[in-house]
Amino acid sequence: MLDFLCRTPDIRDIRIFAEDGLITMTDPTARQAEAMAAANEDTAGDTADPIAEAKREALEFKDKLLRTLAEMENLRKRTEREVLDARVYGIAGFARDVLAVADNMHRALEAIGPDLRDAADPKVKALIEGVELTERELMKILEKNGVQKFSPQGEKFDPNFHQAMYEVPTSDQPPGQVAQVIQAGYMIGDRVLRPALVAVSKAKAPTSANDNPGLGRQ
Repeated sequence: MLDFLCRTPDIRDIRIFAEDGLITMTDPTARQAEAMAAANEDTAGDTADPIAEAKREALEFKDKLLRTLAEMENLRKRTEREVLDARVYGIAGFARDVLAVADNMHRALEAIGPDLRDAADPKVKALIEGVELTERELMKILEKNGVQKFSPQGEKFDPNFHQAMYEVPTSDQPPGQVAQVIQAGYMIGDRVLRPALVAVSKAKAPTSANDNPGLGRQ
């Protein structure tokens, strides 16, 4: 094996190896430059990647922040809506039970005709007036808590607010109208607490000549 060092005109040391008939020249300075260039490339890559990574993380954090803010806003609105619903509709079950008492009181008062009221003795009249006063006070309390009474007499039948009990043939109203209110309905807020029980008008069948023998005779 042959190994010797020679100096080139540009003052670089080149080591020459001769082994098995092959001559190899190595330039330590060139190898160092290549190593430094590779290190610079690695350093440049390391310098660029953290910036890109920081930008990517910033975008991810921004997206997460926006999503979190949107979820918090939705939660706030949903909570406000639930609180409002609880305040307005929380008594729906209780109010529906109270309506049964109000209906019984109203039916009891309707059963007392004017003749019976006039003929009653003072104690009975006082009792009737007490029941009327109680009914009015009960309705005031219901209205104070958002319960409103409605009577759809003469209105167009609406299955969302009315419950049809039967049909009434009539020529005084167009078909599909509320011809009679059997039981008043109630609303709580913008919801139906109890639909009104109604009779719905329908077209009256025309009278034929056979139904009236006097018709058609000359």
